[in-house]
Amino acid sequence: MKCLGIKFRAMTLDDLSAVLRVEHASFATPWPREAFYNELVYNRLAHYKVVEKDGRVVGYSGMWLVLDEAHVTNIAIHPDLQGQGIGEQALEDLMKSARKSGAHHMMLEVRASNHIAQNLYRKKGFQPIGIRPHYYTDNQEDAVMMQVKLGGEMDEIK
Repeated sequence: MKCLGIKFRAMTLDDLSAVLRVEHASFATPWPREAFYNELVYNRLAHYKVVEKDGRVVGYSGMWLVLDEAHVTNIAIHPDLQGQGIGEQALEDLMKSARKSGAHHMMLEVRASNHIAQNLYRKKGFQPIGIRPHYYTDNQEDAVMMQVKLGGEMDEIK
């Protein structure tokens, strides 16, 4: 399912207020402004994009590129627009960007209880590779580590 009117572009410092609105609406323990600022200004490994719908920031995605691996740091779509395929498009965009940057693998952590996200990741070829016990600081929930190989024939079909 593709949501029409979606665009992706590099996140800038001017986007931080809109990104923080999405962040606070999406997560019980949101990142502070300073964390996003540091990612954009100081972290040369970081690549962040905003998701726009009809010219309005409705989400964002981010990853770190370390050698030949992309590590998804976060994907968030405003709760009012979830379930429309925008998160899937954001993940596809991240995977495409990672491939173009030379990454051969992509990995992420996802809450053990977040079955909707895990199903999306599986749909895109991610497989569970381990557990990070007590990974999330707000409630000590475990994270499921997932990984996908990028650039293969099966990846191109998805």
